Amino acid sequence: MVSRLEAVTFDVPDASVSATFWAGVLGRDVVPESAGALVPGDETRVGLRFVTSDAPRVGPDRLHLHLTSTTAEDQQRTVDTILSLGGRHADVGQDPEDEFVVFADPGGHAHCVIEPRNGFLSGTGFLGEVTCDGTRDVGLFWRDALGWSLVWDENGETAVQSPRGGTKVSWGGEPVEPRHGRNRQRFDLRAADPDREADRLVALGATRLEEMADGIELADVDGNEFTLRAD
Repeated sequence: MVSRLEAVTFDVPDASVSATFWAGVLGRDVVPESAGALVPGDETRVGLRFVTSDAPRVGPDRLHLHLTSTTAEDQQRTVDTILSLGGRHADVGQDPEDEFVVFADPGGHAHCVIEPRNGFLSGTGFLGEVTCDGTRDVGLFWRDALGWSLVWDENGETAVQSPRGGTKVSWGGEPVEPRHGRNRQRFDLRAADPDREADRLVALGATRLEEMADGIELADVDGNEFTLRAD
């Protein structure tokens, strides 16, 4: 028994606005929820969940998304779609010669549209990567937590991917930015038996943090919060 990655959750000022934006970019639906909205994924596409929060933004984001493109024209079409839906260009220190395009979504989170010749994301689909700040140890933890394949492990950088293919999740290795309170982005997992699965994750190095009304909150080996709920 392993956990299923249902979604990456983002705390945002207005969940409905962010979910509508990302549904438009990805060509998916929006499922309203009590605390926000879900843009569902499937076996090969990670879902995105948005939770309305008035918590202040402190420190850099812990993760961001990479969208793929097949040609320069396809990349430009994606950029144009993003801007038409309410995204904006963003400067995160990229060089002028970089071929990827950085934008910020309505919630203020930066994401990238990757150039078409990027071989690392070849075959992943449109939502190619969730790239995270984290150590090699946390990459190995999530490999075992999700039962995914370790598809990159070099110089402290790691990446995992479902055996079925699709979106990769990666970690950049050390040095890791210090945490500034609770993460604004986190993973939401599902399991048939959350209590039993929580015990397995703790044995892998997770920390059990809190019993929630609808599940369990834990932290991975880098201290990043994540939730575990019943399927």
